Amino acid sequence: MPDDTSKTGSDRKFISLEQYYELRDWAESLGCTPEQLRDAVKAVGNSADKVREYLSARRAKRAVR
Repeated sequence: MPDDTSKTGSDRKFISLEQYYELRDWAESLGCTPEQLRDAVKAVGNSADKVREYLSARRAKRAVR
């Protein structure tokens, strides 16, 4: 069954990577690739706030180089 592209995750405080549309929507809203999102969730858990902080810190670290 194809993904329903109109769907989005129901709880925006936690990131779920179970469905492709959720992975796609979170990656787009956070400005990262799906792979970067998976890495962030693996590093800090599925709290949207913690993932945002993690990705921001990684971007800042790259900008300093």
